[in-house]
Amino acid sequence: MNTLKDYIKLSDQRWEEFKEFQRLGLIPLHGDFSPAGVHYPPITNYPDMAPDEAYKGFEETDSGTFDVYVHIPFCHRRCLFCHYPSHYNRGDAEKDIYLSHLDMEMKNWLDYRGIDRIKSRSILMGGGTPSDLTPDQLTRFLTFFTKYVDINTCPQFNWDVDPSTLVGDEGLERLRIIKDFKGDRLTIGVQSLNDDVLKKMNRSHNAATAIQAVENCLKMGFKVNIEFIYGHPGETLQNWIEVIEKACTLGVHEIQLYRLKIEPYGDQIGTIKNFSAYHHDELVSVEDTIRMKEIAEQILADNGYNENIRRVFTKSKSDISIYAYNQCCRLKDCVGFGLSAFSSMHDRFMINTPLFDEYYRRTENHQIAANRCLIRTADQQMRWSVILPLKNYFIDKKIFKKLNGVDVDSVFQSQFVLLNEYGLVEEDEKKIILTSKGAFYSDELVHLFYEDKHQSFPKEDFADGPLNPYNFTNC
Repeated sequence: MNTLKDYIKLSDQRWEEFKEFQRLGLIPLHGDFSPAGVHYPPITNYPDMAPDEAYKGFEETDSGTFDVYVHIPFCHRRCLFCHYPSHYNRGDAEKDIYLSHLDMEMKNWLDYRGIDRIKSRSILMGGGTPSDLTPDQLTRFLTFFTKYVDINTCPQFNWDVDPSTLVGDEGLERLRIIKDFKGDRLTIGVQSLNDDVLKKMNRSHNAATAIQAVENCLKMGFKVNIEFIYGHPGETLQNWIEVIEKACTLGVHEIQLYRLKIEPYGDQIGTIKNFSAYHHDELVSVEDTIRMKEIAEQILADNGYNENIRRVFTKSKSDISIYAYNQCCRLKDCVGFGLSAFSSMHDRFMINTPLFDEYYRRTENHQIAANRCLIRTADQQMRWSVILPLKNYFIDKKIFKKLNGVDVDSVFQSQFVLLNEYGLVEEDEKKIILTSKGAFYSDELVHLFYEDKHQSFPKEDFADGPLNPYNFTNC
């Protein structure tokens, strides 16, 4: 078994490589990152749009089949790292009000689109914490949800869940209800298996509860994915190694890694932002954060977990999220319901209001809940068609041409020549895919395809090297 000293030595090359890419201009000199690959342009830049304008000119594809997302914006606590809007430790009455309006929103959307039911190719329940609902509320929600969405056409029904809601008699009852409504895949927000780190995160569970929740889910026949955050205050190289080694013994189907993001990238500023300002000495260094990622990937590989979709490590490709694959890799149409939910379509992206009062008012007035929408220009469409699939899996040349009417090889030539020169991409007649080196820096390298005005960091944050993202302004 490797010691801490062994793992540090194994990650030395990656750290030297990271510093070299800073000198080449790919990575900001401060070493921070911005998560990429879910949407382009960034959602914070989307304009307001009247409800009747959001779907103007929209043409359905795939015979009106969608991947479906539902947002349940309630959590027991506000985690230090979270940038998503939610209500915390609220009573059942407030959740009942929200469910009533969610029911209205789904009906309004169907009426607006002139259809009776949604054909689903995958489903994701997210939040917030969908499993924060009581068993009775869960049954109520799934009863009206399955009235509006045909789950019989759906090969995978995903849930994002919290460990503390999956233990004890009530937790087991929630799992039985999810199973009864054909839920088959759970993503459990474990985040750490170190109790001191979990306290620092303000999580509502400890390591023992997380492990019990995983065991309960596996016993009931669910496919199980567990998530971890690295670079979080309280983490050290040693306790991070212990967490990942323990995770590999739990028998889960998938393990997912997220780097801590301090700067907000959604509709809410996470408490980590203020924490970082007043407790800067408690932040994990960039060097240790990069070493954590490299070490985790090595441990996972040693235990048979290989990266498929970015940041996702499975023993079998069949265990990945179909929802994530369809939305981010195959660029399929996805419709979202609930507060701050997004709908990602083949030519546009729209987001529901993050404000409860506005959400309730819109649904009561029989309007769709989206209040921001961007119908992409031809230039934005080509960038989106490269950024999402390259970051998350690979660019399918046939899909790119179908969406844009041109071959991907005829655009972004300067970017691909350099990425190939530095060993970051490879291609054949069907696809363009990141190498293992490119995959490690996927969030950074896809910024070479961003317009200057949408770059995550200012030009002065980068060295003036050949991979500086501000060197590439045109397709």
